[in-house]
Amino acid sequence: MITIIESTLKTLQKTKVLLDGLQDHTLSNATVAPYYSSIGTHIRHILDFYDCIFNSDNLIDLTARSRSKDVESKCDCAANYLNTIIEKLRKADFNMNDPVVVVDDLGLGKIEIKYTLGAVFAQANSHTIHHYAIINYILQGLKIPFNDADFGYNPTTPKLSSLN
Repeated sequence: MITIIESTLKTLQKTKVLLDGLQDHTLSNATVAPYYSSIGTHIRHILDFYDCIFNSDNLIDLTARSRSKDVESKCDCAANYLNTIIEKLRKADFNMNDPVVVVDDLGLGKIEIKYTLGAVFAQANSHTIHHYAIINYILQGLKIPFNDADFGYNPTTPKLSSLN
């Protein structure tokens, strides 16, 4: 049986491949309209989400992100942060049924939501894929090829060939 952690590691591997093909100036380039965000800000945001999970036992505060500018602008810092998250995922012994409380701001201020640890990791994985779609848009705007036809697509998204 494939686990949430195995799926997460497979998803995060795409970040490693992406970072291996970028330079600092492309990581931090925020010139693509309409949002003018960079690949680095999205990578940092993804990794901060996971970091929040590791920074507490039963209360996961998704609003308490580190927001390191170095991760957003330096490929080596982003790669180190990614490797730290991957190592924590590989080494930890998680009970996905453990109850946790997640603190988040859904637009009207912080609220507490009851989850299981598995639900938080599933959300983190989907959140990562969502940000990959935005990164893919930025890559296209910067005319940087990335040879991964699934990058930014949820596994349940029908392929164009299956729609015909």
